[in-house]
Amino acid sequence: MPIIYANDIGAYFMSVNNSITVGNVTIPSRVFLAPLSGISDQPFRKTVNKYSTNLTYSEMIASAEIIRCTKQSKRKSTLLGEEGPIAVQLAGTEPYLMGEAAKILEDRGASIIDINFGCPAKSVVKKLSGSALMRDLTLATKIMDSVVKSVSIPVTVKMRMGWDNETLNAPELSILAEEVGIQMITVHGRTRCQFFKDQANWKFIREVKKSVGIPVIANGDIKNCEDAVNCLTESGADGIMIGRASQGRPWLLGHISQFLKNGVIVPLPTMVERKSLAINHFHEMLHHYGIESGIRNSRKHMAWYSRGISGANVFRNIINNTMDPFVVRSAIEKFFQSNERIFRI
Repeated sequence: MPIIYANDIGAYFMSVNNSITVGNVTIPSRVFLAPLSGISDQPFRKTVNKYSTNLTYSEMIASAEIIRCTKQSKRKSTLLGEEGPIAVQLAGTEPYLMGEAAKILEDRGASIIDINFGCPAKSVVKKLSGSALMRDLTLATKIMDSVVKSVSIPVTVKMRMGWDNETLNAPELSILAEEVGIQMITVHGRTRCQFFKDQANWKFIREVKKSVGIPVIANGDIKNCEDAVNCLTESGADGIMIGRASQGRPWLLGHISQFLKNGVIVPLPTMVERKSLAINHFHEMLHHYGIESGIRNSRKHMAWYSRGISGANVFRNIINNTMDPFVVRSAIEKFFQSNERIFRI
């Protein structure tokens, strides 16, 4: 399939610097993988980076888990064998523990420590962590200051616009962040109370960009090249972060990176390529989690890979009702082979 050039928009972005420098870390792309609980684990990060070595974020890890050195926290912060810079996202409410946990993550090879002020989940907010900290800027500032002073690597923050429409204080929090040494800010264009409802407000992110001199990354509802361009234009952000749209489409970040770099629209992977991708991802899951947990954790990814393709319901029924890795691999092979002549998103 021939490569297509997007004339007007592509030409504009070809003139823009596509790398971002965060402290002493140079990131070769303006398109980042978001921290996604239960999703952006090491197997998924490796799969995404087959298409482009972007900045990828780990799943959110609680500082208390890092201090206790739980099995789950060690698995989430496993970074060996990955390419490109990796940001490990940390959540918590105690400044000292956040700083100590950040030191441990730095020793494990994190390129960047990211502080979570954006998670809207009730289980996180009820502990006064995540986006709940946007209601206590004094404590949020103490946490940022502690982490910055505890490590030599860059520290970044991910936040929402605010708790609700009455308290859109992301610009204020961003100014405080820059003052204590935070070196990049990501803003999800929704409030905590919106969760993931309504369209993300990219234009509001421009208010944050105007408030600080450090890089600002826009997040929320970026699903394709057109969205990426519109988001960057409306927000004035230095880069974008993609989360849910990458599920089942790990190539998306690389494709958008190429478009922003040189105006090229890269063809979607063929069914043969998707088959190989899904099999490799499945094997990575088994290696990372072990057989039983690997099979269970891979099911959602395999379901996303099959989305919109003929026979997906039958395929999902097979993989959701077996604990035999050979049955799962066989089902993946047969599913994509039977659809090699079909090309749907």
